[in-house]
Amino acid sequence: MKTYLTNFDISKKTIFILGGNGLIGNEIFKFCLNSNAKVVCIDIKKKKKFPNKKGVFFEKFDVSSLQNVDSFLKKIVNKYGPPTSFINASYPKTKDWSRNSYKHIKLKSYLKNINIHMNSYIWIAKKIADQMIKYKIKNGSIVLLSSIYGILGQDLELYKNTKMAESMSYSAIKGGINNCVRSMASYYGSRNIRVNSIIAGGVLDKQNKIFVKRYKNKTPLSRMAKPEEIALSTLFLISDASSYITGSSMVVDGGYSIL
Repeated sequence: MKTYLTNFDISKKTIFILGGNGLIGNEIFKFCLNSNAKVVCIDIKKKKKFPNKKGVFFEKFDVSSLQNVDSFLKKIVNKYGPPTSFINASYPKTKDWSRNSYKHIKLKSYLKNINIHMNSYIWIAKKIADQMIKYKIKNGSIVLLSSIYGILGQDLELYKNTKMAESMSYSAIKGGINNCVRSMASYYGSRNIRVNSIIAGGVLDKQNKIFVKRYKNKTPLSRMAKPEEIALSTLFLISDASSYITGSSMVVDGGYSIL
């Protein structure tokens, strides 16, 4: 007898995780690893202690090389089969990313970050969706990691007396991703492909103590997110438990955006 809990089972899925070695991506990868699904971790560099387990694979790819997406996807689909689920948790950025504030940003850096982050997210998602159509995947799911700064302005008070600053590029990137998710969901819905994003709140990652304290004071749950909390929400969106959710920007921010 089928129970509701079986809808959360992802063991029969083939999951491609882009940015699977990152802060959030690695948590997603670990959860998928324990689910017995076929998991392909895609990142620019392989971790030294990458797990040696059946059904778990690594593929190297640099998202700044968008001209190579077609050949790369053809290669990995031939090796592992087409994905039933795709998660993009990558965080590509230039070396001068910290100087992307309104005061210091340069046009070259702005354009480069838009291309390697927003454009890579959107273009690769489109190419993955086309692969799902080609191989007649039923109930395909695409999840893109976004941010509260794709739906909110950045509170400059959080950064006072720290070396941190607002980012002109980041808000443009994440806002663009959110809207493209809605557009993709509309187009690919009739092909049985769902497209959603996660609107993640601030994730604790060794930030300045002053910033962390101020952020906590602005959040109803009085803390920043743990990476695994964003990961679990992502796994819900690739599971059949979310089969009627598409074009959604799921907010996972401890209530930050409601105030």
